[in-house]
Amino acid sequence: MRDFNEHTITQAVVDRFADTPDPRLREIVTSLVRHLHDFVRDVDLTFEEWQAGIAFLTRTGQLCDQHRQEFILLSDTLGVSMLVDAINHRMPEGATETTVLGPFYVADAPERPNGADISGPLAGTPLLVTGSVASSDGRPLPGATVDVWHADEDGAYDVQQLDALGGLAGRAQFRTDAEGRFHFWTIVPAWYPIPDDGPVGSMLRATGRHPNRPAHMHFMIGAEGHETLITHVFAADSPWLDSDAVFGVKTSLVAEFAEHPAGTAPDGRAMDRPYRHLAYDFGLKADPVQPPIT
Repeated sequence: MRDFNEHTITQAVVDRFADTPDPRLREIVTSLVRHLHDFVRDVDLTFEEWQAGIAFLTRTGQLCDQHRQEFILLSDTLGVSMLVDAINHRMPEGATETTVLGPFYVADAPERPNGADISGPLAGTPLLVTGSVASSDGRPLPGATVDVWHADEDGAYDVQQLDALGGLAGRAQFRTDAEGRFHFWTIVPAWYPIPDDGPVGSMLRATGRHPNRPAHMHFMIGAEGHETLITHVFAADSPWLDSDAVFGVKTSLVAEFAEHPAGTAPDGRAMDRPYRHLAYDFGLKADPVQPPIT
């Protein structure tokens, strides 16, 4: 076949994928072609606009490395990350809601004992984090892994300032105790703008959007026989809760970072200055085929 036009080319491309051996891949690429072609027709895309789009995606890829994932950032700001998350995490009662992973997750963060201070050289208001991990039916989960990471008081993550910090800070892994509990110290994170010095930032400015995220702490929690939970806990007193740049806020994930005067903290630590306390209990969705956490 030849001599395709704007009305015939879509089916021709779909037909070329008809012999794709994997039926799921065939379904995906076929739908992608149909929707992409419909988009081009819907907006009457000009050649100059097509070139600009290709250049935008090229710059997005060029900014990706082991510390920055501009394509995840693009997915986040277009709401695609949260859409995929919602489709894949229909949670039962008692299970904590999920949200986006974000671009600053680092695999294999150092494991620390409960009660450790993970702030390292980060300055800021001390924050005690206490919590528990249970199955959605309320059964405590001892030995669960609790991976945490957060921004500093200026809204920057450790991987954005490794040279200045001399290494990772504000992130670690913990294990829950026999009652499914964990606790650690760090500093209060600030709200921050997502990285906007690249093509995603250009897109936000061109469309009159702000790049800001409300203050939050990331959690990735895993336990044998349960789906791994990826979520945030947001500070209730933070700005931008109703206009998060990546659409990640859910009411159930908003919590008080309660203020306390100097004195003895709930874990027995003597505090000579005011501090804050986040207490949050997590529920995991059961998944019998989930491999053991090691």
